[in-house]
Amino acid sequence: MTQEIILASNNAGKLKEFGQLLGPLGFALRPQGDLNIPEAEEPHPTFVENALAKARHAARLSGRPALADDSGVCVTALGGAPGVLSARFAGEPKSDARNNEKLITELAAHADKSAYYYCVLVYLRHADDPQPVIAEGRWDGEIRPEARGAGGFGYDPYFWLPALGKSVAELSAEEKNRLSHRGQALRLLVEKLK
Repeated sequence: MTQEIILASNNAGKLKEFGQLLGPLGFALRPQGDLNIPEAEEPHPTFVENALAKARHAARLSGRPALADDSGVCVTALGGAPGVLSARFAGEPKSDARNNEKLITELAAHADKSAYYYCVLVYLRHADDPQPVIAEGRWDGEIRPEARGAGGFGYDPYFWLPALGKSVAELSAEEKNRLSHRGQALRLLVEKLK
């Protein structure tokens, strides 16, 4: 029997990626937009609080189990910024180009370019679930001042992977899904759900 989970996102890429790993376990994902559920507020200072808020919002409005993620890039020299504000680092409206420009400008005076992508996934069986299933993933690298590659999105062209000698934007979709913070968190969530 297949159990439907509401994905607290309308991102087609996330829906496909999550669906591929959760489908064999008997879960079918449905984006919250299918049920006219609006995006949740993300006012919290931590990834886990925002992911939990999004999952509770989707579960409450749908009456079904929900899955949410919150993720971003954290730069050591900037005290973990942009962090939970990664998508809105340069303000509204959201813009990858402006976010990257701001990040490169703020990091220019620092010798330490280390950074990591971070992801938290939260699965709730129902809106008031007292024991959410939480999984995290972290992907270490560094920020380079010049963009490389045409794949990915967000900070990927500037996020350098020293061990591979590539930016994230130079990886194939399969490589990125296998190595990324989101892929790590999703595989851990799958193990916990088994």
